[in-house]
Amino acid sequence: MKYSHRLSDAIHILAYIVICKDDNLSSIAIARSINSNPSLVRRLMTQLTKNNLLTTQQGIANPTLVSKPQDISLLDIYTAINPDENLLHVDTTTNQKCPIGSNISPVLNDTYNRIQLAAEKEMRKISLADITDELLLEINKV
Repeated sequence: MKYSHRLSDAIHILAYIVICKDDNLSSIAIARSINSNPSLVRRLMTQLTKNNLLTTQQGIANPTLVSKPQDISLLDIYTAINPDENLLHVDTTTNQKCPIGSNISPVLNDTYNRIQLAAEKEMRKISLADITDELLLEINKV
């Protein structure tokens, strides 16, 4: 199974911008923190910008949040980088001649929709400020 780190990376980018606001905010510096490449950072920043979470200017390494961190929920970030994408996906290539294979999709769709709604409800409750506050606590322990 392939896992996506896009949400984690997008949160990481935004947290980096909040915590390191007076440091180097280039895609190269942020990519070093994520242990990734600058093009991934730029792609995610583009999506965050298109979805009104971030403002950027081409050629200037000074991205800023559009809203206060406490006003940006994890759901806002998730939907910015995963438009129209659910957390869980049903296998649609099951054997339709099998009683299980032909009936599993609607059952799982209903179950997965309930899980999606519950996850979104919880993601609405957690702000970027909650994440950065916890990060700062961890950083200051060192």
